[in-house]
Amino acid sequence: MTRPITAGVDGTEESLAALDWACREAVRRGLALRVVHAWRYAESLATADRDTQYGWASQGVADAVRAACERHPEAAVSVDVVEGDPVDALVRAGAEAEMLVLGSRGHGAVLGFLLGSAGQQVIAEATGPVVLVRAGDRPAAEAAGRDVVVGQHGDPEDSAAALRFAFETAAARGATVRAVRAWTLPPVFAYSPGSLKLLDDAGGLEPYERQALAEALRPWRERFPEVPVAEQVEMGSAGQVLLSATERAQLVVVGRRARRGAVGARIGSVAHGVLHHAKCPVAVVPHD
Repeated sequence: MTRPITAGVDGTEESLAALDWACREAVRRGLALRVVHAWRYAESLATADRDTQYGWASQGVADAVRAACERHPEAAVSVDVVEGDPVDALVRAGAEAEMLVLGSRGHGAVLGFLLGSAGQQVIAEATGPVVLVRAGDRPAAEAAGRDVVVGQHGDPEDSAAALRFAFETAAARGATVRAVRAWTLPPVFAYSPGSLKLLDDAGGLEPYERQALAEALRPWRERFPEVPVAEQVEMGSAGQVLLSATERAQLVVVGRRARRGAVGARIGSVAHGVLHHAKCPVAVVPHD
């Protein structure tokens, strides 16, 4: 069964931009759009019972969806207004979707639908891609000439899910995939006889990194022969190199391996940095 694109909406400017982005992407991919709003009954509002508060929430979402559908009349949209914890609601919704789209303020905690660190928890616990969209996002940013940038690191399987998402998105948009791999000089003790032989066969560190990127891209080039690909290999920290490639990007895609600590799930430092500082929408894709 084909899964929808799901957008979390709460009426904030960021979430409305996410709704518009999700509408456009659903139309491009020929998918349905599901809009989810989670609300909690506020006992402090003594003059408004549960049914009244539900009505307020439903009406606000209906107004937002109506406005979006006027801009994107070809979109097939359904709406779910659910009572409960927003984190749980979004993680469940994302598990049933091709991607989950949320609003983000950037340069700080992921907000919009959620508050504080809860947004990062949704990203860390989601089983599928989560796309974060800023309030200032506009369709013009998706114009031809702007790349879909994706970070690649490690072995091919480490970034396969992110690469797949990037190529699928670029194919739907007629865009170029810019695959970025950053590398640094490892400490001497990290070299093993086997790794030294691989480096020697490749002709040195930078050629080795270029070869590794080409190998990771090979199956996706074969699967999406119509998608142009630009390969970028630079020495430097992964976060800084990736951010430098996003100046004229229409989307940046990063992989995510969630880590659990004493205060709950956390995302990696590269995804964290890109989420806060990239000027374009960011897709965070969990490893397969």
